Amino acid sequence: MDGNQQYCETPAGRAPAVVPGGPPYADCVQCGKPTEYNVATPGIVLCPVCEWQEAQRAACSG
Repeated sequence: MDGNQQYCETPAGRAPAVVPGGPPYADCVQCGKPTEYNVATPGIVLCPVCEWQEAQRAACSG
């Protein structure tokens, strides 16, 4: 097995964690509008507009 390949595979007997989408939707942490993510989604959730703006900032930051 290639040394890098082991990091890309899911360990045997473990399914990747999937957070279901759908109502109730979480609010965006920047603007407060509804997102496409379920309230059970871990981490920071952003609405599509704020996600796009954040991606633009990250792409331009070098």
